[in-house]
Amino acid sequence: MKSPLYQNYKLEQWLPTSVKEVEALGWKYLDVIIFTGDAYVDHPSFGAAMIGRMLQKHGYHVAIVPQPNWRDDLRDFKKLGKPNLFFGITSGAMDSMINHYTANKRKRSEDAYTPGGLSGQRPDYAIQVGGVEASLRRFTHYDYWSDTLKPSVLESGKIDYVAYGMAEHSILELAAFFKNKKNRSEL
Repeated sequence: MKSPLYQNYKLEQWLPTSVKEVEALGWKYLDVIIFTGDAYVDHPSFGAAMIGRMLQKHGYHVAIVPQPNWRDDLRDFKKLGKPNLFFGITSGAMDSMINHYTANKRKRSEDAYTPGGLSGQRPDYAIQVGGVEASLRRFTHYDYWSDTLKPSVLESGKIDYVAYGMAEHSILELAAFFKNKKNRSEL
């Protein structure tokens, strides 16, 4: 049985991940650009792909930037330009600290969400740019890795909005709001 996301919906191509792929689709603009700490896997078990497909199904032009390099001149964050509506950011399907360390705080040598299992393709505390970790850290919370209390991600990060949980419906509402309203302070 097909997922409700894909019923009566023809998948003709991958969501674009580069300017060349956006141009090949004939798109002149992007509505939403999603950054993800995971590799791009076009499957509903990966939140970035699921959210991207949901937005695409509702007529939005969406691109995904998988595992952007945060160590260099940040060109991965600039390569697609500025979207009409918003940037969506997820640190990936797994909390970055659990992805990097064992419960004994030993560094893991592999990353199951990166091609070839290559580790180190996302930063520690990727929460500072959003994602699954943002949902878990909406309030002051105990951080096992540093043995300290940390403030809410809305206070410590540069985040305007947090979509709690899977967010497939709230992201559609957010996109519609931004498309139809100019004053974001009304949200």
